[in-house]
Amino acid sequence: MTREEVILVDENDNALGRMEKLEAHEKGVLHRAFSVFIFNHRREMLLQQRALGKYHSAGLWTNACCSHPRPEEDTALAAERRLKEEMGLATPLTYKGNFVYKTAFENGLTEYEFDHVFTGTTSRQPVINTHEVEDYKWLGVEDIKTRIASHPQEFTTWFKMAIAKWY
Repeated sequence: MTREEVILVDENDNALGRMEKLEAHEKGVLHRAFSVFIFNHRREMLLQQRALGKYHSAGLWTNACCSHPRPEEDTALAAERRLKEEMGLATPLTYKGNFVYKTAFENGLTEYEFDHVFTGTTSRQPVINTHEVEDYKWLGVEDIKTRIASHPQEFTTWFKMAIAKWY
């Protein structure tokens, strides 16, 4: 098994070093991440349900994919790579912006991320990586907002924040 590292950053996204991914989540240190939002030609958003074996937020619904760039890896290229790895999709991505969030989980881990948001469009259906993704669906943004309002516990923290900020 390879050692996965994240890029530690300050509040301005300046790289400060690197740390093993799980250790960064155990210590709750700020690190670089990305979230990808994919839409189809009907303007429906692609949601993924995180795999049930994930170390946090297992089984929750979220954006098409999210992860961390590897040290020395360009964040936009990492987003394209991870979209292909998790959802089997390749499409040009556009940078939308960023936000910082911090959330603690019941298992003692903390997500503290400088999250870069990318968007893209495709009409192809995903071919999911079942190690990462339990299920997927396409929903309109208003339907997503309604579901978040009525069942917020079914969605990841970062997804709810991004929806509120940009959609």
